Amino acid sequence: MTTRTYNGNVVPGVDDSVVRKAELIISGVLRGGVVVSAATLLFGIGDFFLQQLMGAAAPATFPHTLLGLVLGLSQFDPLSIVVLGLILLLATPVLRVAVSVFAFVIEDDQTDVIITGLVLAILIFSIVGMGYWLGKPGPAPVEDATPAFFVLVLGSSVFAGFVGALVGLGGGIFIVPILTLIFHVPFEVAIGASIVSVIATSSGAAAAYVKDHLANLRVGMLLEVATTTGAICGALLTTVLNATALFIVFGVVLLISVLPLVLKLSEEIPANVKNHKWAQRLRLPSSYPNAKTHQVDAYHVAHVRIGFSLMYVAGLISGLLGIGSGTFKVLAMDTAMRLPMRVSTSTSNFMIGVTAAASAGIYFQRGDIDPAIAAPVALGVLLGATLGALVLPRFSNVGLRKVFIPVVLLVAINMLARGFGWI
Repeated sequence: MTTRTYNGNVVPGVDDSVVRKAELIISGVLRGGVVVSAATLLFGIGDFFLQQLMGAAAPATFPHTLLGLVLGLSQFDPLSIVVLGLILLLATPVLRVAVSVFAFVIEDDQTDVIITGLVLAILIFSIVGMGYWLGKPGPAPVEDATPAFFVLVLGSSVFAGFVGALVGLGGGIFIVPILTLIFHVPFEVAIGASIVSVIATSSGAAAAYVKDHLANLRVGMLLEVATTTGAICGALLTTVLNATALFIVFGVVLLISVLPLVLKLSEEIPANVKNHKWAQRLRLPSSYPNAKTHQVDAYHVAHVRIGFSLMYVAGLISGLLGIGSGTFKVLAMDTAMRLPMRVSTSTSNFMIGVTAAASAGIYFQRGDIDPAIAAPVALGVLLGATLGALVLPRFSNVGLRKVFIPVVLLVAINMLARGFGWI
């Protein structure tokens, strides 16, 4: 087996130059998608408020089909430009998966080419097939938006993106209560904006995590097969299932899951972990650079089947509730698969955008992603996620776990409160 080096230390792995090339390609795609979508959003928002200042009537609807979008863009409609920026953002994780197929071809890794190709096929089926089937042909109404509303939502979203990138959640769990309780946005529109925030967090933070060798690409792509399938099932269940019971179950599961985190609060690197046979066969064990010690910390990957099963549940929750379910992903990787906390949170951020993209096409074509709401959420979360990605390498695994545990408790209480109708 070839080796990887970091600061003069040799660790097991694949050819460092080949892996580095693949990581830079994927990171570049994520960064490019973020920059282009953010620029398009800013241009459309500026044009929108400029026309309002000039006395133009506020639009009553926005395009939520490709035909409607093309017609709007041909007329230089500002909301259509904003919708284009959102679509570019939603398309970024899909493009990242497509480029990952090419990256694994470069590495001459046929197994991961097949796995990643399967994820891409699931995404395309969700967007083209399920999105068209569940989409609404009628017009989608626009919520009232003022410059003050835009600034306040933007500021709130910066906080959500920062915390989401730091602990691998995606920010969606904060966006929904902020929009519904503080800004009185309809629940289904808040869910649509939450999906956007998850993709924004993932795209903004994962670019840095991939470049810095923190995210485990092979683990992420394998588990995305389960999360994308679960996300499609969750989006389908929203048409027939009341989510109240799921809120309660999810809250209880999170509270129970906190216990093993507390018991190993002081654990920096998981000890006595043996590689699962699938982990060895799929080359999942890896290493990551420790910014504090300037050394490379190698790690093993355990209980792949359990982690894969839990990721389906995480995807189901994501599609049903419009959140990244990053909490559940991090818990599965940290507790079941025994990855270091820093690797778990960064790999979760790498994954959540693809999980959300599996249901985003359905939400968009149902008219639930309102550009007047989703645009400030996307920009704020992108900024917050970028800041969070810069801060994460400074945290130890122990310090990160101390941040993660209270956030999990907050999320659990929020889920229970929503399930019992207290908020």
